[in-house]
Amino acid sequence: MNNTFITRHRKALITFMSASFLLLQAVSLMAQHTADAVKTTPVGTTKVWGKVEGISIIGLVQGPGAAVAPLQVACVFEYTEGDIFNPPALPAALNGMVHLDQALKGQITELRKSGKFEGHYLETLLITPPKGALKAPRLLLIGLGNRHQFNADMMINVGAVALREASHMGVTSFAFASDIKDAGIDSPTALVAGNVTKGIINACRTQRYLQQHHLAPAKPVIKATLLAGPAFFEIAGEGIQAAITSFHQSTPTHE
Repeated sequence: MNNTFITRHRKALITFMSASFLLLQAVSLMAQHTADAVKTTPVGTTKVWGKVEGISIIGLVQGPGAAVAPLQVACVFEYTEGDIFNPPALPAALNGMVHLDQALKGQITELRKSGKFEGHYLETLLITPPKGALKAPRLLLIGLGNRHQFNADMMINVGAVALREASHMGVTSFAFASDIKDAGIDSPTALVAGNVTKGIINACRTQRYLQQHHLAPAKPVIKATLLAGPAFFEIAGEGIQAAITSFHQSTPTHE
């Protein structure tokens, strides 16, 4: 084995080791960046994201079964076997829809599985839970349709339905949980939250018009609390604030 071969071999080995070191550094930095990016917010954290059209939009880190409100709204897709319990759905400990179902002794699953509530897009079902089962005395389910056809724009109409149903019930506030992440759908959190907010504000604007013209009860909905998991609170808030800002910019002199 000549010296030239040994020298080349050493150079190649040094180059390989240097490249490996740089790669390890890059992986380490990416891992650190991911860890920094996914910062969780403590359960119970609440924040007023803004107010428009007379309604305050609140953020709350809480599951739908534990949120205190006159009305809890939750969303579900059309039923597929085990859809809220099996991957890609979130683990049970983080899955608000699983908690709701368990609090009602499996009745949400039974209603969906039996076809009594099929979860078609914008289909609604109002449930009065047994006393103490949930923190809210009423639960409104809103259908999201086929999970494979979901897109974030659909949530504008869902938000509007939530506000209108709350208004029809005569409550002045409600809590809203999209439950899309719970169902295992990789949805754009900020856009979904922003679109729900847009729908709520659009419907609120219509309700205010009806009230001003004596076409609806004078008791308005003044607060909507949008629930988010610990890992999604801040990014959801960004979408909510962007939606509120867009309304303020479109009607700068009207509050």
